[in-house]
Amino acid sequence: MGHDHGHSHDHHHHHHSLPSHNSAFAIGASLNLGFVLVEVACGIAFGSLALLADAGHNLADVAGLLLAWGAMALARRRPTGRLTYGLGRGTILAALSNAGLLLFGLGAIGWEAVRRLLTEATPIEAGPVMAVAAVGLVINGVTALMFRKGASSDLNLRGAFLHMVADAAISGGVIVAAGLIALTGWSWIDPVIGLAIVVIIAIGTWGLFRDSLDLALDAVPAGIDRAAVEAFLLDQPGVSDLHDLHIWSLSTSAVALTAHLVMPNSENTDAFLLELAEELHEHFGIDHSTVQIERSPCDCPLVSVHAAA
Repeated sequence: MGHDHGHSHDHHHHHHSLPSHNSAFAIGASLNLGFVLVEVACGIAFGSLALLADAGHNLADVAGLLLAWGAMALARRRPTGRLTYGLGRGTILAALSNAGLLLFGLGAIGWEAVRRLLTEATPIEAGPVMAVAAVGLVINGVTALMFRKGASSDLNLRGAFLHMVADAAISGGVIVAAGLIALTGWSWIDPVIGLAIVVIIAIGTWGLFRDSLDLALDAVPAGIDRAAVEAFLLDQPGVSDLHDLHIWSLSTSAVALTAHLVMPNSENTDAFLLELAEELHEHFGIDHSTVQIERSPCDCPLVSVHAAA
């Protein structure tokens, strides 16, 4: 920045190997692609719009799984001279795209359900429809379970998980709707249950969209309390002030931090910075920390603007 102050920098990174989940992605994509073909054939043969709608949603989920899988593969590649942080940010874009795909798919299903409520419903063969949907429930349920563990800590995997949960819920709705129609003869049950499922899934999907958009805009990750990080840094021995504290996501599983610490009487800064980076990782899950030490407060106007933002 061109200050007149003595500066010490530390770039400390925790390079953790990203789990590939290759088996889960390969199995999930293959099973769902095969099931799409089965649903299309059975939906046409048995006159079930619910099955055809589910097939369309399932096809979007295959694309979503492949997108998430590709992003995770790219994230494992090493940084280059041009892509100095690597391609980990692709996982954020994949999560955002998956959320968009889900919302689009839910909107299409909701639109079709409303249209069916306003027109005369087409009779369906409940038995075959329930059988096909039951297979879908098992396939999507098993696939969702393969992503469940990673979904709590990785937004990209959460997107894949939500896709599978959504499909499992829709398949379950098809089973319930077909069973009730067989008992009552009320064809309007099918679109009503479809609308209910759309609303329920949309709530969870909106959370995925909001969180992934936040990461794409370099917001502080949801699991990190910025105020707590600031208090922790100010509480370090010898630190009198700090400015330019930034915390953002490099990917859906890696967090970065930069900060300027004012330490008038700093000594042995290398050991201090190394220990600080370890504690930031241990307490806050920050993998990539860059800390600059200043002997006195900087009166640079650019820094003042940043500090006040």
